[in-house]
Amino acid sequence: MKKTYKIEVDCANCANKMEEAAKKTAGVKNATVNFMTLKMIVEFEEGQDPKAVMKDVLKNCKKVEDDCEIYL
Repeated sequence: MKKTYKIEVDCANCANKMEEAAKKTAGVKNATVNFMTLKMIVEFEEGQDPKAVMKDVLKNCKKVEDDCEIYL
């Protein structure tokens, strides 16, 4: 299952950091961040609860870029 989330991030490098952090989160099969559109597309592993996984994605993204935001 894929879902798209609106994000807030200051620069393209920060967006790349968010993408890498999201990809390393348990339950995430793949993630792509588009800085130009300020969107994150997340593909979840089979049987995962997107809401629960996205809370972990946000925590991981905040570790690498503390002023980023993901609108869940």
